[in-house]
Amino acid sequence: MIKKNFKGRCVKQSVSKSKDVCRTYSDIQTRYLDVLQANDDVIEIRCNVILDGLEIGDYTSDFVCVKSGNDLMVRECVNRKHLMKPLTVKLLDASKDYWMRHGVMDWGIVTNEEK
Repeated sequence: MIKKNFKGRCVKQSVSKSKDVCRTYSDIQTRYLDVLQANDDVIEIRCNVILDGLEIGDYTSDFVCVKSGNDLMVRECVNRKHLMKPLTVKLLDASKDYWMRHGVMDWGIVTNEEK
């Protein structure tokens, strides 16, 4: 999850499963976009989807994907060393609650490998 108007390093990538140019803000996001693109179960990829009406501020979910069968899948990318930070936990909980209220049951976290 990132702030809506995040100003930082951005990689722009066009992928066939996305209608828009995908903007990724971390190596984890960039690598996971390639994983989603290669996944035959994923039909459409949306990047940085705004969480409207979130009480803690204007944030976006990293990936919202439409899978075969029209089920939605949401993935948040987080650096493993940030997983236990209070703000990160608060943001992930808010994202999960938001998507559960919208009927999405396939919600998950993507992290980098631990070295």
